[in-house]
Amino acid sequence: MLLDIGLPDTDGYALARQLRAIPELASATLVALTGYGQQEDRRLAEEAGFNHHLVKPADLAQVSEILATAQRSRR
Repeated sequence: MLLDIGLPDTDGYALARQLRAIPELASATLVALTGYGQQEDRRLAEEAGFNHHLVKPADLAQVSEILATAQRSRR
């Protein structure tokens, strides 16, 4: 699941924590795709439950590989 950190009504960190609290989504792969690329942003993303933190503009091959790996692990 790709999520941005900067959202209009909340932030991606809060959304990630909410998704992790849903039993069916607790093990989902969460990818932060964001313009926030400082070390503190990465730390906050990890604490919120993101599996990956990619800074825009992200490398399409990297995004594709992460999503393909996530799909394979669900099988």
